[in-house]
Amino acid sequence: MADAGPLMRGYQGAARGRGVAAAGWRLCLAHRFPQPRRPYGAGDVPLRDVLRHVGMALRYFRWWYKKTCIEKKSAFIDLLCAVPLQQIYGCPLGGIGGGTITRGWRGEFCRWQLNPGKYHYGTVIADQFTVCLRRKGQTVYQQVLSVEKPSTLQGWNWGYCGHYAFYHALYPRAWTVYELPGQNVVLTCRQVSPVIPHDYKDSSLPVAVFVWEVENGNEEPVEVSIMFSMQNGTGAKEAGKSGGHWNEPFALQEGGERVAGVLLHHCTPTTPFTLAVAAREKAGTVVTHLTAFDPVGSGRDVWQDLLQDGKLESPTGRSRVTAKGEVTAAAVCATCTVPARGHQTLELALAWDMPRVHFGSKEKLHLRRYTRFFGSDGDAAPAMLRYALAHYEEWERKIDAWQKPVLENSQLPSWYKSALFNELYFITDGGTVWLELPHDCLPQELQGPGVASLSHLLPVLREYGRFAYLEGQEYRMYNTYDVHFYASFALAMLWPKLQISLQYDIAVTVINEDVEARQYLMSGQTAQVKLKNVVPHDIGDPDDEPWQRVNAYLMHDTANWKDLNLKFVLQVYRDYYLTHDAPYLRDMWPVCQVRGTPCPSSGREASHGAHGRTSVSPQYSTKEDKYEEEIKLLGEKLKEAETRAEFAERSVAKLEKTIDDLEESLASAKEENVGIHQVLDQTLLELNNL
Repeated sequence: MADAGPLMRGYQGAARGRGVAAAGWRLCLAHRFPQPRRPYGAGDVPLRDVLRHVGMALRYFRWWYKKTCIEKKSAFIDLLCAVPLQQIYGCPLGGIGGGTITRGWRGEFCRWQLNPGKYHYGTVIADQFTVCLRRKGQTVYQQVLSVEKPSTLQGWNWGYCGHYAFYHALYPRAWTVYELPGQNVVLTCRQVSPVIPHDYKDSSLPVAVFVWEVENGNEEPVEVSIMFSMQNGTGAKEAGKSGGHWNEPFALQEGGERVAGVLLHHCTPTTPFTLAVAAREKAGTVVTHLTAFDPVGSGRDVWQDLLQDGKLESPTGRSRVTAKGEVTAAAVCATCTVPARGHQTLELALAWDMPRVHFGSKEKLHLRRYTRFFGSDGDAAPAMLRYALAHYEEWERKIDAWQKPVLENSQLPSWYKSALFNELYFITDGGTVWLELPHDCLPQELQGPGVASLSHLLPVLREYGRFAYLEGQEYRMYNTYDVHFYASFALAMLWPKLQISLQYDIAVTVINEDVEARQYLMSGQTAQVKLKNVVPHDIGDPDDEPWQRVNAYLMHDTANWKDLNLKFVLQVYRDYYLTHDAPYLRDMWPVCQVRGTPCPSSGREASHGAHGRTSVSPQYSTKEDKYEEEIKLLGEKLKEAETRAEFAERSVAKLEKTIDDLEESLASAKEENVGIHQVLDQTLLELNNL
């Protein structure tokens, strides 16, 4: 290809795909990264640093053991069981706050974030797209569109040649182009997620649409089938042990169009959920399904079913319930005929419905944002799939309108355009939660009596919900405020109401405190978890109860950090400047003015570099007033010393001039003396001659 870079050197095909964006991240499916990466762990810490921080290390390991082995929870920063680094991930699927499923750039479904803030890293082999081509009533080509060669489902045709396909990401969309060797057929799979600026409904939906553009370069028509297979669950071993899972077909009819597919009910004890796959049945498109098959067997029955006529069996009724340790899967197939030298489109979709969620403490039941529009009974998947397949074209028009000014700006480099949109993936895949606030919620339930002063707190949270995202997948703390300051620009510009909601939650924590004492791992000192009138470091750990218990970070006591309070004030001003939201400013202004609570110095400034403590307002604490007075006295002394120095400098200059004058007089006298001596010598010489 003319625009091939290092990541596309392995591409041997000629196809460029249909509707693929020019800007973005592109690589050949046969590419192999030369340098495998691994996470930074405890074994990577240099010995000199270990010796310097041996006390901190002992305190950390003691805390880690208690957290993981006694409390049976996961450490929010885990140096012993680090997150695996795999160079396989592509654009995540789904909207904001309803969980995500990440599809790798080779097409695998490989990372699952359905439970709030928790990730399962693992490729589910049965989750695949398969293509079947038929000419004149005969199947001529059938291939799993995967470069993998797994040990399960051996009855399927694996090992697609990655040299004839490439992946292109421009979030929230991604394209995979497959040139089918020897068939003169090109497939372009475009995945679309509803991540739409200034949209607070569709952007919350846990759905993704896969639009398959089929181009037939032959002189005769070809019948094309795309089968989408999906295992019930995320592939996590502990989930399969319980059993009790089952599948059932469904169909929805509306306006002459039909959406049909299979629901995969995953019945775990705490957070059951439903996966759903479906296709859009319209004129010229036939949708068939297979309710259940064994994803760890050979899969030969499924393969032969599709191979026989390009369609699936479509049995009626629900599947049997799985036994303990048993897994099940389902498949949906969309079929159409593509005319000679023609083009057709097949539309499939995926949804996951986990409406009710708990955090790690399981103290409260939370409803996700999308339940406002589709209900919280766990039966919303069919309606969401129908909605997604009916509205994805509108989503794409809005995405194009949002991205077009940047993509058409010739002054911006291509790498910047790619990074600007692709790095936004974390808005959905950052362990993100977007939760509804119960309409009967009282101010006292939002932590403390001080909330009553925030007159628009409840209206904002009731209308736009609560929003939180992690600092990182390996730094599991929600809304870490020092780094949110930088990410907040994207939120304030694209979803300003979520930024304002987040700020209200921070304001609530500012005017409240947590008097529980705990030991901080770096210093070993014991201090209060959260001081009153100080901005928190974070609003909690997903393995605990965020918003209810803040400041999960216990490496340092952040009450002495200088940046947190200032960043709150700056964000309030920035948010008002962008939104002109006067009620928001009126609520935040008193919070910006509160006086910070003094706390004793404990060397925390040195342990965190430039961080120290300051109050939220321009006023000063008692300790700071004392420092200001001392600075004032020192300033006066400095001014007096400078005056004396200036006088001394003038005196020295005068003295130097006097010395210069004396030296000149001395030199003149010396010259005069020499002249006199010469006259006397001449006179004596003349007297001697007489």
